[in-house]
Amino acid sequence: MKNILAICEKELNSYFSSPIAYLAMAMFAILFGFFFWNSIGYFVSISVQSMAMGRSFPMDVNEMIIRPLLLNTSVIGLFLIPMIAMRLFAEEKRSGTIELLLTSPIHDAEIVIGKWLAALCLYAVLLLISLANIGFLFLYGKPDWQPLAAGYLGLLLQAGALLAIGAFISTLTKNQIIAGITTFAVCLLLWVFEWVGGYETAVWAKSLAYMSVVAHFEPFAKGVIDSKDAVYFLSLIFLGLFLSVRSLESLRWRS
Repeated sequence: MKNILAICEKELNSYFSSPIAYLAMAMFAILFGFFFWNSIGYFVSISVQSMAMGRSFPMDVNEMIIRPLLLNTSVIGLFLIPMIAMRLFAEEKRSGTIELLLTSPIHDAEIVIGKWLAALCLYAVLLLISLANIGFLFLYGKPDWQPLAAGYLGLLLQAGALLAIGAFISTLTKNQIIAGITTFAVCLLLWVFEWVGGYETAVWAKSLAYMSVVAHFEPFAKGVIDSKDAVYFLSLIFLGLFLSVRSLESLRWRS
């Protein structure tokens, strides 16, 4: 565990000593801020129209603001996660420091988990930025915190799964651009697999639809924590990290 935390700390320092962390934070803050402002504007507009027509019905803050925000945040992650994951191993291979890691008295699994954990911590920092906006809802409204907590848990699980996949892809090349583009393509495929289930009912189509990260994140956005969705994301995390470890082992033998 000590080695994992040391690798994690080193990787986090490298993120914040380069423009990557600050660029990701700025992009996330701008995009989430726009989505938040747009959701509030829509909510206020609907409220005013209802009052003008003499209709009074409960306005659900969680359903009309928080849930769309969580879904939009997952979309933002689709673009930022490849940028975070692309340098995990590709930069080490490009600069030649991967040899120092492979020859150090640290297990490959500790290296992979440490780097993955650092990337997940950086994504968690991005989510913390969004809480500055969410805080206004609790100041001026009465949202239910439990669906919100479930949604953020889903965002972390989804990010962990996609970052694990990105870590594996990063072990296959020393070019960060190639790693980033390939990670985005794979994440996008996992995103759109659900579309097949909309017009096809064959077993293969249902299998593809089940593999979609969207299908397993939506229950979290609704405030529902289902074990099958959690198992799906944890399985993806394990698969990505397992393949990353095997990739590092093959690189160690080749060198």
